[in-house]
Amino acid sequence: MTIAVPSLVSTPTHCPYCGLQCAMNIARDSSATDQALTATVTGRSFPTNRGGLCQKGWTSAELLRNPNRLTAPLVRRDGELRPASWDTALDIVADGFAAAQAKGGRDAVAIFGGGGLTNEKAYQLGKFARVALRTSNIDYNGRFCMSSAAAAGGKAFGLDRGLPFPVADLGAARAILILGGNVAETMPPFVGHLATAADAGGLIVADPRRTATVERALAGGGVHLQLSPGTDLPLALGLLHLAVLDGRIDHNFVGARTEGFDDAWLAAAQWWPERTERVTGVPVSALRRTVEILWRAQQSDAGAYILTARGAEQHATGTDTVSAVINLALALGLPGRRGSGYGAITGQGNGQGGREHGQKADQLPGYRKITDPAARVHIAQVWGIDPAELPGPGKSAYELLESLGTPGGPSALMVHGANLAVSAPHAGHVVDRLSALDLLVVNDFLLSETAAMADVVLPVLQWAEEEGTMTSLEGRVLRRKAAVPAPEGPRSELEVLAGLARRLGQPAGRFGTDPEAVFEELRLASAGGVADYSGISYARLDEGAALHWPCPATPAGEPEHPGTPRLFLDRFETPNGRARFVAVEHRGPSEGTDAEFPLVATTGRVLAHYQSGAQTRRIDELVRAAGGMFVQVHPDTAHRVGLVEGQQAAVVSRRGRTEATVRCDDSMRLDTVFLPFHFGGSGRANLLTNPALDPTSRMPEFKACAVRLETIRQSTSDTEVA
Repeated sequence: MTIAVPSLVSTPTHCPYCGLQCAMNIARDSSATDQALTATVTGRSFPTNRGGLCQKGWTSAELLRNPNRLTAPLVRRDGELRPASWDTALDIVADGFAAAQAKGGRDAVAIFGGGGLTNEKAYQLGKFARVALRTSNIDYNGRFCMSSAAAAGGKAFGLDRGLPFPVADLGAARAILILGGNVAETMPPFVGHLATAADAGGLIVADPRRTATVERALAGGGVHLQLSPGTDLPLALGLLHLAVLDGRIDHNFVGARTEGFDDAWLAAAQWWPERTERVTGVPVSALRRTVEILWRAQQSDAGAYILTARGAEQHATGTDTVSAVINLALALGLPGRRGSGYGAITGQGNGQGGREHGQKADQLPGYRKITDPAARVHIAQVWGIDPAELPGPGKSAYELLESLGTPGGPSALMVHGANLAVSAPHAGHVVDRLSALDLLVVNDFLLSETAAMADVVLPVLQWAEEEGTMTSLEGRVLRRKAAVPAPEGPRSELEVLAGLARRLGQPAGRFGTDPEAVFEELRLASAGGVADYSGISYARLDEGAALHWPCPATPAGEPEHPGTPRLFLDRFETPNGRARFVAVEHRGPSEGTDAEFPLVATTGRVLAHYQSGAQTRRIDELVRAAGGMFVQVHPDTAHRVGLVEGQQAAVVSRRGRTEATVRCDDSMRLDTVFLPFHFGGSGRANLLTNPALDPTSRMPEFKACAVRLETIRQSTSDTEVA
């Protein structure tokens, strides 16, 4: 009898989830009929994760063999989605786009992208919108993630890169302040880089909740700044006030490398310690200790960093909040120095690269502004069109969604890499707008809540079946490699866009389908831009080069550019090389509490799930680990409305109602409830959230809305929780 011997093939690649982009190997039996069934994941040594993975990473191979994987296009007929051929589906989409534009003009068709798309797909999607459709209406879900930090970073430094230094640099620091980030659950391998600071009592976490990250800080003698949701800005102003009051300003740095301090101080001068405590709820002693920890670490060259994340940024004042935090960092002399600095923790897998190459409504590849005449000329030349053919800036993400199906708004929408029915703010209203479209097209590999609403669903490849590049939270460009053969049926989104472009009258060669060829064009398009990738190639990445942008091309015969792992060491990217203080004022959350809605709800992630849960809710191990939708609340707050641990409750805002299981936690603030945003159906946290927008970044206010708790008297055993 012949015994089949497995023929194992191992491919190095990166995790499909967060911006840390942990390195992993995927092994498979190349002799198996269905190789995805044999795929296994192991951690791989890499600077960001050092061989570790979180629970999501370890179980990521389960996505490759999900029995509900989409393998054929679906077209809605007689109210139901039914399988169709690729030619039929693409013809319907192209004809629908043409009909919408014939009736409503170029902007009658809109594109919505995602921060998980590869650089190649993000680039091609922006090109498709502006060349094949000539629509200005393109934006992406990264608008809901990094836009406030990006806007503030641009104002202060003249350049936005989430972390302007390698993650590994944090490992030597003895003081780290994190505002609004629970990295112990959102990206667990990141926590290893905080160990030196945590063990030295120098890890400080500003968060309304006592999270796992807070617990790590307190275990080492660090600080928890348990502020009220929406008060990160006065917290930063108060810390700057104390830094000045206690003589903790680096005057040499401020004088030599910055401008605008006096105006920033005038704003912070109003935030004396007692006022800051009254507004934020953080004791003066904790504020003063925070400044002292950061100052002593900086002065002793032990390393001090300040990091922001979504808890501080996802507000209608998010840009001003990050500006206030950067002001504090500048006053302490942290940015632009090896071993210290300010950074923003990018959440989505390609949240950094996704916004650099054209998915954002106001940007062209290379992080160029679409309103810049020189940028338009450069990109038009690469694309082989007249600059006048390029549209102008379009609507930001929520404004685009709000306009769908309205008079003068888009009547057709194509979605890539986003689950809007769950992830968008004021989700019930967004679902209404999606339902008002004449044509909704969704590209996905599983039938998400948004795909289930579509008129056409196009099955696409998923992470381990395709080649491409991603850009991590530290600005490092990474190779994503095809590790398992794709099943018969799905197509690359590059193929989808090429097929649609031809049907819309574009020349056959204008939209390539080979990822490396698309990246070569991206290099040309980015050349000379802020995010210059022109010196990066697949060959260099495959050889193991660690390449952080900007990485410009060099003349023939000269050494290749090594990339820029640490920005601002010599100068900031402003015209005069100085970082700018930006004076900001506190306005508070857009929606206050009152007798009808007396509590503040804030949202976030849990360890086992990612984003809208469209992927992780399909993995049994993660579903079991996370449980169902819940609302975390102080037991006294629950008791006041007759609720107890484990009971079903309704959380109600001015926009909607969410059902969740009560989890009592006596470390919670009495005025605050927390909801995870990973669940669908009646458990959608974003049925509650406020779409009020930051005036600069157009970021919605996800992190603070007024709510009340109610008991649910009828049976809710059939409530959807996964």
